[in-house]
Amino acid sequence: MGTSFLCRRVVSLANVAQVFEISRAPVHFLQNRQLLMFRSFSSPKQHSFTVSYLMNSCGLSPESALSASRKVQFETPERADSVLALLRNYGCTNTHISKIVSRYPVLLTANPEKTLLPKLEFFRSVGFSGPDLASIVAASPQILRRSLENHVIPSYNFLKSVVIVNEKIVRALSKSYWLNGQTLQNTIAPNIEILKEIGVPISKISFFVTCHPSAVSQNKKKFSRIVKMVTEMGFDPLRVKFVKAVKVICEMGESMWEHKMEVYRGWGLTDDDIMLMFKSDPLCMAASERKIMSVMDFLVNKMGWEHAAVVRYPTVFLCSLEKKIIPWCSVVKVIQMKGLVKKDLCLCILGYSEKNFFNRFVVRYEQDVAELLNVYQGKIGIFELGFVSEGIWEKKQL
Repeated sequence: MGTSFLCRRVVSLANVAQVFEISRAPVHFLQNRQLLMFRSFSSPKQHSFTVSYLMNSCGLSPESALSASRKVQFETPERADSVLALLRNYGCTNTHISKIVSRYPVLLTANPEKTLLPKLEFFRSVGFSGPDLASIVAASPQILRRSLENHVIPSYNFLKSVVIVNEKIVRALSKSYWLNGQTLQNTIAPNIEILKEIGVPISKISFFVTCHPSAVSQNKKKFSRIVKMVTEMGFDPLRVKFVKAVKVICEMGESMWEHKMEVYRGWGLTDDDIMLMFKSDPLCMAASERKIMSVMDFLVNKMGWEHAAVVRYPTVFLCSLEKKIIPWCSVVKVIQMKGLVKKDLCLCILGYSEKNFFNRFVVRYEQDVAELLNVYQGKIGIFELGFVSEGIWEKKQL
């Protein structure tokens, strides 16, 4: 068993480099001096009118309006008014309007009846309405300019066959605006077939398409290599960790992968440790360098946790340092120092629900430690309690 795992790990590390080769409603009111400022930048009447319209009718900031005006210009409001009226009639709020126009200002010049209405009617006919429809349009406004017969309908049918429920389709379409600029059948379908061939369940594929569309849209050759590499690492295609591992490697270049390895090595972790962490929770490699450094500094230098504890629970790098790691670990450290719980309590405490953690470690021991609730709420730190001074921890690191 040990030899088999070691061989898989060596193959995994060796293959990383190879894989990576490969009706107008006033929305926004501005001070006169702001409007005059932007008019001074735009001497042509057309440009000045467009900037004013984008700010007053679409809710864009002066900066965003000026930027958008470089992509679209008009002298009269009639067409743009009709577009906005249509969008509002299909559930778009002022917030949605602002996002749509800032992302795709040329939509204001589209023909409402011939270009936009057919797509909006299609989405409504298949069950999208109100907030859901508005979310799709706000995230991917370009879809309203795509061909209904050649793109919108085929794309929806494809996603429906993979994702099944409309709620997840909304999430998929809203996840990445560029997703609607490609033919899904030609980009994602081949990669989905690769996953199906190795036994990845449709539920996991649905998760992949919904949550990580950019990863599953990789070049087929590269995607195939990554899937093979992840399989050789020993990931089980039946589990969601498999698609998470594929996602992380798909979205990370070779240099970044090696950089993250170096960051972890800098804290005394071996390559074996790092691979064990990656197999336990692949998303630990997606954490930023700043997050890794901050978490390790607190756990190792401040709390005195051993490196092995971090290796056993890499999900710690997905937790909020300020809202969870610091207060929860501080609570546990205090009651450990008081001898109320065993010393080897591990970082898996971070996997508790907030209610369970509070009841088990705060409510249960707050009579023994007067300031425990304040520690949990982040109002007081462990060193302020006087149990341990920071000097002791600094000396321990020397």
